[in-house]
Amino acid sequence: MFRTVMVFAVIVAMGGAAVAKTAYPAMAPIAQYGMKQADEVALARSAAPPSLASGAGVMVLGAHGYKTVAKSTNGFVCIVERAWASGVKEVEFWNPKLRGPLCLNPAAARSVLPAYLERTQWVLGGATREEIERRVRASVAAGHYVLPETGAMSFMLAKGGYLGDAAGGPWHPHLMFFLPAAAGGPDSWGANLAGAPLVASIDPVEPVTTFFIPVAKWSDGTSDRGLSASEMHM
Repeated sequence: MFRTVMVFAVIVAMGGAAVAKTAYPAMAPIAQYGMKQADEVALARSAAPPSLASGAGVMVLGAHGYKTVAKSTNGFVCIVERAWASGVKEVEFWNPKLRGPLCLNPAAARSVLPAYLERTQWVLGGATREEIERRVRASVAAGHYVLPETGAMSFMLAKGGYLGDAAGGPWHPHLMFFLPAAAGGPDSWGANLAGAPLVASIDPVEPVTTFFIPVAKWSDGTSDRGLSASEMHM
């Protein structure tokens, strides 16, 4: 799974004081997670620079799961995550406001995206968070869980996302890299250290470590001035 919307964990790791104060014990009515298709396509494409996003495929949420509305010519796929992309232990797992636009490279589209698409089908089929956790744990235990391919990464440079109540909006433009947990944790990358422009989040259920690297600009080319020079990856 993505874990790309675990911004609360990222903010804590970066030394921020914001916290998520609202509990979301159950899924909201499905309509609250919806978007107009044109708006969703635009938001998804805004996750990456236009030079990349223009050739990327786009998937949008429908009544029965995600559907492709634009085919990829460069192997990248842009999509807007909903709250259930979070780790199953996250407090905002059902937050209907959450919108996480990202654009995955070919390796991530092949090895990371399918788990989210499957989870979305579970959600639309009425699965509870507890049932989703049981299914994920069973998949890991049986050796069926698909680990990220080498080089799996994504862009998350959209100004218009909402990555959780703690962030209160899009957080900061950043890149994400997905690694199997056994391939190297935060220490091996020098992540989560004071002054290091790299944050890592380890999921307690899925065997994946996600690395977040803040960058200087949004996809429209404007600068992000929210991070100090010591935190910014130049």
